[in-house]
Amino acid sequence: MTDIATEAADSLVDIERGYISRELFVDPDLYKEELDKVFTRAWLFVGHESQIPNKGDFFTSRMGEESVILCRDKAGKIQVFLNSCRHRGMKVCRYESGNTSLFTCPYHSWTYTTDGKLQGVPQYRSLYEGNLDREANSLVAVGRIANYKGTIWATWDKDAPDFLTYLGDAKIHLDQALDCRDGREGGSEVIGIHKWILPSNWKFAAENFLGDTYHNPSHRSVDLIGIGPSAESGKKGRRDDELEKAQHIWVSFPQGHGVHSALQPTENEYIESFLDNPVLEEYFRHCYEERKARLGEEARLLPFVGSIFPNTSYHGRQPRGLCAWHPHSPTSTEAWRFFLVDKDAPTEVKDYLRRYYMRYSGPAGMTEQDDMENWLYATAASTGTVARRYPFNYQQSLGLAQDGYEGYRGDITLQPTEQMARGYYRTWQNYMRGASWDAILGEASK
Repeated sequence: MTDIATEAADSLVDIERGYISRELFVDPDLYKEELDKVFTRAWLFVGHESQIPNKGDFFTSRMGEESVILCRDKAGKIQVFLNSCRHRGMKVCRYESGNTSLFTCPYHSWTYTTDGKLQGVPQYRSLYEGNLDREANSLVAVGRIANYKGTIWATWDKDAPDFLTYLGDAKIHLDQALDCRDGREGGSEVIGIHKWILPSNWKFAAENFLGDTYHNPSHRSVDLIGIGPSAESGKKGRRDDELEKAQHIWVSFPQGHGVHSALQPTENEYIESFLDNPVLEEYFRHCYEERKARLGEEARLLPFVGSIFPNTSYHGRQPRGLCAWHPHSPTSTEAWRFFLVDKDAPTEVKDYLRRYYMRYSGPAGMTEQDDMENWLYATAASTGTVARRYPFNYQQSLGLAQDGYEGYRGDITLQPTEQMARGYYRTWQNYMRGASWDAILGEASK
């Protein structure tokens, strides 16, 4: 381990006292260690199966700083490859998405099939025959792939635990974003993606979605005008508050994940929110009633936000979607928001939600602008010589977490807390120490 990695593990993260060094957000050596120790091992979200429904379909994604190809090969199997020719490293796929039978490097025209095999090499017989091992020069494949309810995750580490073990007890909370609104399992599709670059460290965004409701004053102007799905100004707030009487829970998981969810009271009833549009009102009422009938007591659980370690976040209800915070440098992040709807929802509902997602989220969305301003200023404020002497305070609700609540597992706090962030950086610390999977999962099982 390098000196900087040792320091990160031993002194920059003080979970017990609730202090995190600003170096985590700006130091270039720490950033390089993150890429090596976190992003080469953790499970990372790369896309959704709805983006590659047919054989030969592809979507160019990212894992850390690396460009990767998510594709469906000619046999219909989902593959994820490093988007780099084995000859001189040029991207073999320069389009965001499409359909192809072959990936051809534009530099020297080495050609690969959709299952990654090296097929075409110009002047092979005269230049390479007897020396070039085609199989050994296939596209570099990820170590493991998981398709979870349509979402595709990958890790470079062949020895990583399976995805459900990695997800742990955060699964039931992530499910609320991926399952159909009427309670059926899975069934979501991606209807659009926003991509933009912001001058912020990637961890600020991931940490925010762990369940930081303490920052809500940032969105006061948005709350005042009422930018909820029904757009009933001043009545319901940003999300048409169906959880006004709910017990909110903030949950930290040993694997580094954190969520903010809510438990509705048993007697909770549907709130009419779309009286000016009968189609939408019927759809959302139907989903609410069907979900309650299908899930029973389990229907009480509804999601707000969460982050799956290290860099995948979700909005559970409105706007519903997944966010990937791709690192560019210590002080630059490429944000991708994947917006989700039920695949079998009426066209009018999908169109309505698409317009709402755009005005709420993304670089032009009203709330995202608030968040980005916070993150970029926090990053800039961590670069100063004096500022870096003083750690950030993570003591909110320190010591108030309890082990589980009403059958839900995890370290749970019943009021706004930074418990999830403390757990997140404890896990970050374990990765930076180079802990084995047995050691990390041993922490998870305690």
